[in-house]
Amino acid sequence: MLRKQKPVKDSFVRMTELVLPNDTNTLNNLMGGRMMHLMDVAAAISAQRHSNRIVVTASVDNVSFRQGIKLGSVVTLEAQVTRSFSSSMEVHIDVWAEDIPNGTKVKSNEAFFTFVAVDQSGRPIDVPDAIAETPEEVALYDGALRRRQLRLVLGGRMAPQDATELKALFDLVAQAAEEDSSGSA
Repeated sequence: MLRKQKPVKDSFVRMTELVLPNDTNTLNNLMGGRMMHLMDVAAAISAQRHSNRIVVTASVDNVSFRQGIKLGSVVTLEAQVTRSFSSSMEVHIDVWAEDIPNGTKVKSNEAFFTFVAVDQSGRPIDVPDAIAETPEEVALYDGALRRRQLRLVLGGRMAPQDATELKALFDLVAQAAEEDSSGSA
């Protein structure tokens, strides 16, 4: 039976928050834990929009903090499902920090979260296939299987030799290195 299909654009979430004193550390920067909380909320809403189900956070990949976000800044989080698997969905999140008085806006954070849709008993349940349409959506969709296999290998839930997408990527890198070394001889 074919699964329902849904465009990834339908899962898009934009969430905006003001950094208040209670959200900051002693340097008046937004605390990392508070940022991760906001990212988790935005990503969960995106996954719920895609699946129309209750979702739980399964993993968080490489949250990169490029620079501190100061007290009084406006934080905008943009989240969207990149790809779905049986019951799981990968969600990409970009975070922007805006200093309205100075007229500046910078990308401060980026991450991938994985969510699993569950039924009322907490058991995983199928989700719609994700349909990527724009070039950016297609690029994120295409990379999602490699990121998933890497998560599974690192988590001990997949044997490295079974990670065919990762193996193909490393084979390409090795092939390019061989071509470089034979061309310079």
